[in-house]
Amino acid sequence: QVQLVESGGGLVQAGGSLRLSCAASGRTFSVYVMGWFRRPPGKEREFVAAINWSGGTTYYADSVKGRFTISRDNAKDTVYLQMNSLKPGDTAIYYCAARTSYGSVYNPWAYNYWGQGTQVTVSS
Repeated sequence: QVQLVESGGGLVQAGGSLRLSCAASGRTFSVYVMGWFRRPPGKEREFVAAINWSGGTTYYADSVKGRFTISRDNAKDTVYLQMNSLKPGDTAIYYCAARTSYGSVYNPWAYNYWGQGTQVTVSS
């Protein structure tokens, strides 16, 4: 089992920044990929970013490329999502997820562990 706890959400004005953290515990040695997904109000869950736990390869949705940065601290078993130049369209509940098997980094169904989510609200 892997447990994930997100933190760092909040209310920010458009153009501002936030950094989300996701602390993993449990069988973290079994994790291949860590990802961030979000669910905007009234919409489906969507991929935001992912990082390969060992090699550090990163993946981004086109909508956040150049504005968001995913990173990891293996010593702390923590993944971060630095969000800059935030837009009202980034408003969503953000979820951290972990995958312990092979599969698409973009598909939420490939992830088998999820955090509880943290709300990010960007005002115009």
